[in-house]
Amino acid sequence: MSRKALGQSESGSWIAGVDGCRKGWIVASERLAAPGKIEIAVHSGFSPVLDWRDPPAVIAVDMPIGLPERIGAGGRGPEAIVRRLIGQRRSSVFSIPSRGAVEAQDYAAACAIASATSDPPRKPSKQAFMLFAKIREIDLLLRAPAQELEPPSFAERVFEAHPELAFWRLNGERPLRHPKKIKGRPNPDGMSERRRILREAGLPAALVAGEPPRGAAADDLLDALALLAIARRIRAGTALPHPAPPSRDAHGLPIAIWA
Repeated sequence: MSRKALGQSESGSWIAGVDGCRKGWIVASERLAAPGKIEIAVHSGFSPVLDWRDPPAVIAVDMPIGLPERIGAGGRGPEAIVRRLIGQRRSSVFSIPSRGAVEAQDYAAACAIASATSDPPRKPSKQAFMLFAKIREIDLLLRAPAQELEPPSFAERVFEAHPELAFWRLNGERPLRHPKKIKGRPNPDGMSERRRILREAGLPAALVAGEPPRGAAADDLLDALALLAIARRIRAGTALPHPAPPSRDAHGLPIAIWA
């Protein structure tokens, strides 16, 4: 089944947008039987987000999925495309190195492997390296062998997304004017701009204006809600992968950012 076709299927009872946060993962989920009723939760790991007994229809998550064995001049692929679209927000899209580098347990080893498996040689930034544990966590779950009779395929239900590309799409495919943070602190203009876009996309105003749960920041909440809006579009079949069609890594996982 294609990932676009999955988005139009009835398999799974809920959808979600998931973003990394200080305590793990912030999840904005919506039951298909109760549209508009959105629940927010924080989980320490990604595994609790998934449930064999109550599988999701679509999860849009802000984390790279699909890791090439080697990286060419254009990078992993999706990052370069997305940077061109989101304008001044391009610095939020980190360059992710090869699978071997992501699987390295320390920064020095990751740099050595990344340089040896990229052309031209390139080391990962320390900001990107801080994501590697979360990338590995999702990667292992999506590649895990089936443990039950005819279980749902999470690899066909979990889609890579990016908040800034999500906001670009929700904003009529126009780059945002303001960054959400300046020098690591929330930017009021950027937060207001994102809240307006979410309200116009049909997210509940009270939820958009509300406080995040413990362990997550206000911008994490807005990002998760933007990703939920993309999950809605993936399920409806109106979201697109970047690039289209996605390439695949050696394990068959797609390499694309959806919006």
